[in-house]
Amino acid sequence: MNTERQSAARLIEESLGFLFPAALRAAAAVRVADHMTDGDESLERLAEATGTDARNLGRVLRLLATRGVVEETGAGRFRLTATGQALRSDAPHSARAAVLMLTDPTMWRPAGEMHRCLTEGGPAFTEIFGTPFFDHFARDAETAAVFHVGMAAMSDPENEPIAKAYEFPPTGTVVDVGGGHGGLLLEVLRQRPGLRGILHDQAHVLTGHRLGHEDITDRWSLSEGDFFSSVPSGDLYLLKRILHDWNDEQSATILRNCRRAMTPGGRVLVVDAVVPPGNEPHQSKTVDLMMMASLTGRERTEEDFTQLFKEAGLHLRRIVPTPTVLSVVEAVNAE
Repeated sequence: MNTERQSAARLIEESLGFLFPAALRAAAAVRVADHMTDGDESLERLAEATGTDARNLGRVLRLLATRGVVEETGAGRFRLTATGQALRSDAPHSARAAVLMLTDPTMWRPAGEMHRCLTEGGPAFTEIFGTPFFDHFARDAETAAVFHVGMAAMSDPENEPIAKAYEFPPTGTVVDVGGGHGGLLLEVLRQRPGLRGILHDQAHVLTGHRLGHEDITDRWSLSEGDFFSSVPSGDLYLLKRILHDWNDEQSATILRNCRRAMTPGGRVLVVDAVVPPGNEPHQSKTVDLMMMASLTGRERTEEDFTQLFKEAGLHLRRIVPTPTVLSVVEAVNAE
């Protein structure tokens, strides 16, 4: 096959790639992994357990087997692989809710109309759903639950290694800005028994917080509010996967509020991916397009963060890598 034909075949194959996450979503939706507990299972038993059509379930599993999520062990028989275990609802770090969130129509449909971002300059989400991303969630409790539970599932495996990667001070108050259910704050407080924590988010989000653990009793509080207006006073500010949701002007507003509220010598810790230079794959380059299609934000390079902090009266002091795709981008008062 000549080069031109190979190129065409390669691009066609890449264009079919969207069907793998579609199959992954289908498997997650019917909870098939929850029923794959006894080694290899027959399609008939799995279909009965999940209330699905055996032939079509087999077609989905056959594609998932090509990427190591399941393994076809014989005619009409499949078993879950080590990778696929994370699709189980009861897995220690289950990815099921994150899969359902990342492939939800609120993410899927704008990605399919990404050309709008190129021709119109803004997110495709607003045109499709008739309202900005977070406004839509405020009106739709069911979709909001999918997002917040999915984000928690996406974040949970990251939180402990992030908390260990950064050397938090032994004492002081940590404010988790837009911290959702408090997974990262929980791990930080566990690492440093002398720290106190404040989880700051909107009221409907805080109702799902997970800070009620005995090992951090009496060292945390909840703060209801809008980080575009103000944040509580503290020594360190955590912003995990927050700034990438918003454009530079909006992000600078959040950072200014943190700078105004923090105590002398305070620090802002932006926990986000830092887009690396070059042509190598990195999750930040993929997620950046999701931000473009559905929100107003973006993933940022080191230079982007430097400029953003400058606009907010802060100074980028260092970037601390973690074992995850995220880094801790540390900023201090520029004055």
